[in-house]
Amino acid sequence: MSAPCYIGDEVSAMAWRLAGLHVLVPEDTAILETIRRSCEQASLVLINAATARQLPETELDKLLAQVTPPVVIVPDVSNHAALPDLATRLRQQLGVLE
Repeated sequence: MSAPCYIGDEVSAMAWRLAGLHVLVPEDTAILETIRRSCEQASLVLINAATARQLPETELDKLLAQVTPPVVIVPDVSNHAALPDLATRLRQQLGVLE
């Protein structure tokens, strides 16, 4: 496995690149394919919130549930997309929604 990977907008990508991550700024039509390729190569995959919002919910759930490599959603620098509600997502995945 290689270095961690960041997938998202260009502005955030510059900062993550300075931190030593491999960065990708995918086109809107190739986001899922880009993430899947990154999961095959990277030790950790970070996806910004705006990019994650463009994925189908079932695909996003599969990505977040996998153990290797971990896939994590990070805040959007422009604050256009909020982070998903982690507590609700965990309850839903565990089947304990109230």
